[in-house]
Amino acid sequence: EIPPLPWHRQAPYQVLMAGFLPFSAIYIELYYVFASVWGHQLYSLYGILTLVFAILLVVTCFITIALTYFQLAIEDHHWWWRSVMSGGSTGFFIFVYCIYYFKFKARMRGFMQTSFFFGYMGMACFAFWLMLGTVGFFSSYAFVRYIYKSIKCE
Repeated sequence: EIPPLPWHRQAPYQVLMAGFLPFSAIYIELYYVFASVWGHQLYSLYGILTLVFAILLVVTCFITIALTYFQLAIEDHHWWWRSVMSGGSTGFFIFVYCIYYFKFKARMRGFMQTSFFFGYMGMACFAFWLMLGTVGFFSSYAFVRYIYKSIKCE
């Protein structure tokens, strides 16, 4: 019988942790991107933006692989959807940052500006969820295939 897991090893907490760590790598750059899109300021640091995007992808890969390993170590083989959720949960944190940016940084008021902002940012955060969830899934898939390809069954 498998003993019950401590609270920090359960799926919702691991998914939240997996989203927070890649988000912490990009949140400073998000302010400058939001200021250029919604605040009509110029953005000229495209090299740094590319570097931060690469860091986001690498951190998402590593976190998802580590959490998949922890999940397989306790003999829980249902890693497929958890790897998608773990990778994509950064999109949730980006949406929370959108709420913060709208409330405290943007000077937008009214129904049309609010619906325009949250409509577009909701679609962008969903796109990030899909993209990073796919990255998390394929990195976990490659990891699982790599560690199980050397096992010989007789």
